Amino acid sequence: MTEYFKSVLDQDVSPVVICDLQHRILYMNPVAVTRYAGAGGEKLIGKSLMDCHDPCSRERIRQVLNWFAEDSSHNRIHTFHNEKENKDVYMVALRSERGELIGYYEKHEYRNREKRVAYEALA
Repeated sequence: MTEYFKSVLDQDVSPVVICDLQHRILYMNPVAVTRYAGAGGEKLIGKSLMDCHDPCSRERIRQVLNWFAEDSSHNRIHTFHNEKENKDVYMVALRSERGELIGYYEKHEYRNREKRVAYEALA
């Protein structure tokens, strides 16, 4: 089943970076590797996400993790809107089957109208 979940993330058009509770980068999908190539790309896997952020951002990340830990219903929080790319960015909690917080990732949701071929064109 794991290969199916990895494939879902690998096909996403948005960068996906998954971290554990110690902020260690466990996984980057291909879009994330490309997007963060200037910071090391795939070489970031195994390193601390905190090393990629300034002190203010590190504190915000800690605050969000504390909020996630407070309640199992605290699973998604809007972090900012990027005007240039017309997207909203969220931090999302990752939980075990028992509901325990085990990590987090950043979710990018683009607001531009899709320009790829629609499935109706395939008929």
